[in-house]
Formats: sequence, structure tokens, C-alpha cells
Amino acid sequence: MLRGNALAKLDGKGRVKLPSAFRAIIEPRYGSDFFVTSLRGESVLLYPMEVWQRVEDRMTAASRFKPAVMRFRKRANYYGQTATMDSQGRILIHPLLRERAGIDGEVAVLGQQDHLELWNRGVFEERLEAEPLTDEDLESLAELGIG
Repeated sequence: MLRGNALAKLDGKGRVKLPSAFRAIIEPRYGSDFFVTSLRGESVLLYPMEVWQRVEDRMTAASRFKPAVMRFRKRANYYGQTATMDSQGRILIHPLLRERAGIDGEVAVLGQQDHLELWNRGVFEERLEAEPLTDEDLESLAELGIG
């Protein structure tokens, strides 16, 4: 299970070195192949290829004519590329996605259970401030048995 947050930096070639806590979980279980994408262009999603293939299987099983499935596919493929983690644990974030998500310098690497999400640290912290967890949110979570 990928959880928590770690900070990382993008190098001059646009590669992010996976934090060791995440790498220790991902590499033995999934290997070094990833699908790197985004759905809104504001963050980078790093899916171990095995996990992404399960997403693709669900998309294949869904009607290809459903508008939500079509929009999901378009965005995932527009921003997406395969990548292989090198022996030092670095993964290339391709230029289009780096530019769109503002990924440069220090990034927050968030565990999202079965994949990782990268954010420009400053943008992410601003977003946390702008979108606080409200009392209504806490009530909704309590109704779901969370918290």
C-alpha cells in the first residue's frame, strides 16, 4: 500500500527519483515499468504498469461510447507515456506533462494506495489552503465509516 508523502526533486533532465520508502514497495512487487499520465494536467500520476493494465482492462470492459470513458481515455493518452525506472530509481516525466503540471524543482510525492501522484509542492500547498477540509466533509466521511 502506497501511503503518505515524501518530497523529491526533479533533475535537469526532467527525472524524478522515487523516494526510497515508495521504491521499496513498488520495485519488488511491480518492477520498474510505469505509465506516467495525468487526467487534468495539474498533477502527474505514476502507475506501476501492472496497476495501469488493470485500469485499461476496466476501460475495455466499459462501453467505449460512454462519454466519461472517452474523455478519460483521451486525457490519459494525451498526457501519458510509458517509462522505465532506471537503476537509480529515476523516472522521466515527459516535457508536455512537466510543463502542464508545473513540475519543476521540488515536488510532493503522494501515495495513492496503488499509484503515486506528483505535485509541484508550492501549488499543492496553496491548493490545500484554498480547499480546506470542512465540517461537512468530515460528516460525509463519518457516514462512510472513515475517520
